[in-house]
Amino acid sequence: MLRWARAWRLPHGGRGASRPSFPRVPVANSSSSGGGGGVELRPLPLSFTLLDGEAGRPALVFLHGVCGCKNNFNSVAKALARRTGRKVLTVDARNHGDSPHSPDMSYEAMSRDLQDLLPQLGLVPCILVGHSMGGKTAMLLALQRPDLVERLIAVDSSPAETTFLSNLPSYVAAMRAVEIPDEVPRSHARKLADEQLSPVVQPQPLP
Repeated sequence: MLRWARAWRLPHGGRGASRPSFPRVPVANSSSSGGGGGVELRPLPLSFTLLDGEAGRPALVFLHGVCGCKNNFNSVAKALARRTGRKVLTVDARNHGDSPHSPDMSYEAMSRDLQDLLPQLGLVPCILVGHSMGGKTAMLLALQRPDLVERLIAVDSSPAETTFLSNLPSYVAAMRAVEIPDEVPRSHARKLADEQLSPVVQPQPLP
């Protein structure tokens, strides 16, 4: 599989540094009072695992992709905590893993969850490492709250707009409809699944 990653160092209050092009999104009202007339995004209390490390160095924060969870990073998180001496945080996004569920699965909502969590844990500014959906969430968080982010690493993710999340319900329905006889060997089962899913899930190049 072709893997793509890029890292950005974010300026704090500086000008002239390049940023990834990302669709402009209105910044959510950060107050919890409900006033001001804007659309308020209420953060959810995300489930997380925090590995301890030196307080004086920016923590590494891992954000998983769609249908993933914080456990995806168990091995790499432990290795990096041991080798770098940094604190390492892995987080379950809303509607994933052990985090609460919500009908709002927008990137704005996922960014707001992190805007609430990271300062609570004293992990700002941090180094964000986002995979796929987590990469887009990290990019939006860095644009909305650059004061919370020291560096950003996006893996298998792009600032370009995609329709994956909006198509997710049809993907899930197609996976539930897959029919594979119990006695079929795994190698043939994969082929049957590919044949039944191919009309719905088409391979797309990374933008």
